[in-house]
Amino acid sequence: MQNTPASPSTGALPVHALPSYLQADKLGPWGIYLQQIDRVTPYLGHLARWVETLKRPKRALIVDVPIELDNGTIAHFEGYRVQHNTSRGPGKGGVRFHQDVTLSEVMALSAWMSIKNAAVNVPYGGAKGGIRVDPKTLSRAELERLTRRYTSEIGIIIGPNKDIPAPDVNTNEQVMAWMMDTYSMNTGSTATGVVTGKPVDLGGSLGRREATGRGVFTVGIEAMRRTDMRVEGARVAVQGFGNVGGTAAKLFVEAGAKLVAVQDHSGSIYNNLGIDVPALLRHVQHTGGVGGFAGADVLAKDEFWGVDCDILIPAALEGQIHLANAGQIKAKLVIEGANGPTTPEADDILHNNGVLVLPDVIANAGGVTVSYFEWVQDFSSFFWSEDEINARLVRIMQDAFAGVWQVAQDHKVSLRTATFIIACQRILHAREMRGLYP
Repeated sequence: MQNTPASPSTGALPVHALPSYLQADKLGPWGIYLQQIDRVTPYLGHLARWVETLKRPKRALIVDVPIELDNGTIAHFEGYRVQHNTSRGPGKGGVRFHQDVTLSEVMALSAWMSIKNAAVNVPYGGAKGGIRVDPKTLSRAELERLTRRYTSEIGIIIGPNKDIPAPDVNTNEQVMAWMMDTYSMNTGSTATGVVTGKPVDLGGSLGRREATGRGVFTVGIEAMRRTDMRVEGARVAVQGFGNVGGTAAKLFVEAGAKLVAVQDHSGSIYNNLGIDVPALLRHVQHTGGVGGFAGADVLAKDEFWGVDCDILIPAALEGQIHLANAGQIKAKLVIEGANGPTTPEADDILHNNGVLVLPDVIANAGGVTVSYFEWVQDFSSFFWSEDEINARLVRIMQDAFAGVWQVAQDHKVSLRTATFIIACQRILHAREMRGLYP
């Protein structure tokens, strides 16, 4: 659809006035986000007047990232930083290094960060970044040069009070340390607050690495309590076994559940009697994936979604649960550890099949919550204990989930729509109160 102006006679806006840099037939993840906004709009009351604000990112930066490879040749990579909305505070969101990153994906991820931050009521807007690169093809020195050059290129729009990056897919504490150092060297003073997810020795927060998985576990337990599901003996399947999936699996098993299936880029495994989580975590740390783990049987990739389980945790990439596999899912509870793992069509199938979905925009908000703690600690140069951080995280996640659950009951909508209702009302109320500038 063309980006046509509103009709002066009616004031009506086109359904989706797309920017010229997107194609209507190839919207990708941004298209999923737009569908989610459509579903929540009828519940926004007078704030619906501002809803078009949510359908346009505030700022999108595309950068060329040239580096010299170890063999002396010059390589160019495409980088992005998108700030979706900053009505409630500075932009906040991760940076991912992946060969399939697109502008549409980064736009959607930044928008989901806006929703997520508002849902747990931390004072951030939404942002996201990425580079189209397979980091496994680069040496450590090349990866450092890539990170530092990318940081310099996006340095014009990031900063402790403007936009604060964090780790995401294929980025980690070391990448954040390089980003923090590069920004600091370019500005002439140490700026620990420019990124979160840093090493503790450089102003990082205790508990940050496990925070997203702990949040997944926390909202899962809250949902189980409200639906009379018992965690003891519950069968869990996890897609993705990094910080999020691995931590969530560990916490569920420690609470009495049983991990029966895991899938990641290296393969799928299954053990009806339960998988030894500490042993699997050691195997993944040593080999880089769950494939080849001796304590479980090999499972065909497509059979993973049909595994007999009570809880399914997609904690890998977006779009993993879709029209073709949603009907296979036997779990009673799906907890989205990844961003955007379920398409709207699959959402409807799961709902019709009686599956309760805990959406990403609340379920995996533990990471940004502790990132907020890290940012606050960096500004004050006063750091909390890990027990304090975990307790604060659990309380915020419990309170946020309770609010989402109540809205879902009041409006008889899904938990995803309920989360969007709360978040969009907060964002658009801030927009309304601030007004239009100039």
